Amino acid sequence: MRSIKYFIHFLLSILRHRQLLTDLIKNDFKSRYLQNYLGVLWAFIQPTVTILIFWFVFQVGFKSAPVQNTPFILWLIAGIIPWFFFSEALLSATNAVLDNTFLVKKIVFRVSLLPIVKIVSALIIHLFFLLFIFGMFVFYGYSPNIYWIQIGYYLISTIILVLGLSWITSSVIVFFRDLGQLVNMIIQFGFWLTPIFWMISMVPAQYQWIFKLNPIYYITQGYRDSLIDHIWFWEKSKETLCFWIITTVLFFLGALIFRKLRPHFADIL
Repeated sequence: MRSIKYFIHFLLSILRHRQLLTDLIKNDFKSRYLQNYLGVLWAFIQPTVTILIFWFVFQVGFKSAPVQNTPFILWLIAGIIPWFFFSEALLSATNAVLDNTFLVKKIVFRVSLLPIVKIVSALIIHLFFLLFIFGMFVFYGYSPNIYWIQIGYYLISTIILVLGLSWITSSVIVFFRDLGQLVNMIIQFGFWLTPIFWMISMVPAQYQWIFKLNPIYYITQGYRDSLIDHIWFWEKSKETLCFWIITTVLFFLGALIFRKLRPHFADIL
């Protein structure tokens, strides 16, 4: 019951501080690239170049065959772009409190909203790449269909997952600054442990459930289900239930940890 009340108060806080949040999101998005000659274009250039490098290495160099009758590049971007969003959002949200110490010290503000600023900032980039994905599929002759709207569900799922995780990391990093480097390392390992460049069918059947416990597998596979396999999320009821149990636990655990550590932020910062 207390968890539900906290969630309701959190949503009301978003509405109450929506103007401040909007200003913070704009400032955060601009400040990342303000010192660069190309400015915010770097936010789009870097992931695009990464995709092109992977495409060249695997499609041109190794001449990777189509995956399940789908061109390799389409199969690749359907999995790697949601990963880009998750990793960028989590890494930046981990530093949300450290990057806004003036709000923690001087302004009456619900500090637990700060990770949202970083997540939405990363979301802006992700929305561009969603258009990029749709454009690539159309270019290869795939017509838009009703399954594409399911991307919205997986997008919301990612945001809730990242928010719960970032409440943990952004609060703990105030007291343990090395956590930022640890999160970065975990994300690098997670990239290769998540079936993005490889298919889960390569793993012996008795061990596949271990990889399916990874919430990011659910999301990246969900994008592929929506764009390629045309499978609704409710058709995978066990995986959906497992994902939401893990995500809900992380969400409320993150809220609890943040609330417990929040009173000590000003003393440390």
